[in-house]
Amino acid sequence: MAILNYTTSIESEKSIAEIQKCLVKHGAHKIVTDYQNMIPSSVTFCLTINNNVVGFSLPANPEGVLKAMQKDKKVPRSKCTKEQAQRVAWRIIKDWVEAQMAIVESQLAEMAEVFLPYAITKSGNTLYKEIKNNDMLLLNS
Repeated sequence: MAILNYTTSIESEKSIAEIQKCLVKHGAHKIVTDYQNMIPSSVTFCLTINNNVVGFSLPANPEGVLKAMQKDKKVPRSKCTKEQAQRVAWRIIKDWVEAQMAIVESQLAEMAEVFLPYAITKSGNTLYKEIKNNDMLLLNS
């Protein structure tokens, strides 16, 4: 199966707007799109958990998407561009966010629970990166 959404023509900004709308609908606030060199790089938002505001960051990784597209023989070489990888990355994130919201709506998990790996720690890293860089944080260490 080829990489998800590799044929999309939907611009990143539209996918990001859909992500933001979905997050707001489910209780997110203070949503910001972060940019690097005028290209959207992540969506950052806040949730209130036990009266504490917690930030979460959903980064796009178009470089990784481009590598996956180039590696996938089912993806036409004409689609293997930085611009297309950017569109694909944001479309995949949009689909993933919608899937997470289905889990929340089904009461299988709380919103903060599904986004927990993307919680921003005091050091500015995501919780996942903190754990990855310090296995002493794992409970079974």
